[in-house]
Amino acid sequence: MKIIFAGTPQFAASALAALLKEHQVMAVLTQPDRPAGRGMQLAASPVKQLAQQHGLVVLQPDSLKTEQAQQQIEALGADVMVVAAYGLILPKAVLDMPRLGCLNIHASLLPRWRGAAPIQRAILAGDAETGITIMQMDVGLDTGDMLLRRACPIADTDNAQTLHDKLAELGGISLLDALRLLEENRLTPVKQDNNAACYAAKLLKNEAFIDWRQDAAQIERAVRAYNPFPVSQGRINDVVVKIWQAELCLDLHGAPGEVLTADKHGITVACGQAALRLTVLQRPGGRAQPAVQFLQAMPVHRGDNFQVP
Repeated sequence: MKIIFAGTPQFAASALAALLKEHQVMAVLTQPDRPAGRGMQLAASPVKQLAQQHGLVVLQPDSLKTEQAQQQIEALGADVMVVAAYGLILPKAVLDMPRLGCLNIHASLLPRWRGAAPIQRAILAGDAETGITIMQMDVGLDTGDMLLRRACPIADTDNAQTLHDKLAELGGISLLDALRLLEENRLTPVKQDNNAACYAAKLLKNEAFIDWRQDAAQIERAVRAYNPFPVSQGRINDVVVKIWQAELCLDLHGAPGEVLTADKHGITVACGQAALRLTVLQRPGGRAQPAVQFLQAMPVHRGDNFQVP
């Protein structure tokens, strides 16, 4: 089949790498280079970097709504377009161009967690599992017919990065399965139950500020969901610290935000219910450190308090 691939971040690059093992890709669509790093120099997306390593044609339009972009895509005469975390809206004209349409690799078991941050929202909600859905794209937001679903359990220790990596690998495997079935005309589209749908809103930095009045289990899930971005944080002694890892302490209690212990094992903070032991933290200008090293650089004592909103 003549395949176009559209994607931008590492999640998409993993899918492209899997695709290239079994198929030829005519061209790759990815977002324009963006400023990145401390020097804010223009940087190619992970998908572009991989595409260039394989000598693929790379197209980087600012929008797919322009006549020029649409003419470029139509001229390729693709059988199918594979889309993974591309970041640009595909108008109906583009969706209709490939003979077999556009397939999307979505990081949830649709119709649960449609939208921009399905991995993080699944962890935040305490879901026991998530997965990959290969979907026939339409003009809606992750509303197209489901072609293939593969489940993935969410471990109690999974953060957004580890779960991302599991789903990226599963996404590549699922894509190859779906294309194989598509070639054999063995894919059966299944409509989504819109009544069961929920929305995975884009992550905002301000939601990562911990409200210690919440249940410790809920905060612990947030710490994992916001690692590595935007990273949970709290204010203590007028300093905002980032909290990278934490664990539940169900047998300790106190006023929300109160530091119950501060030792080599971590900083234990009372929550609305139970407590949370902060084990890896980062002070302003510093690096993420185990609690024992963090406390040497920034002393915290029993009886101190994290600010409660």
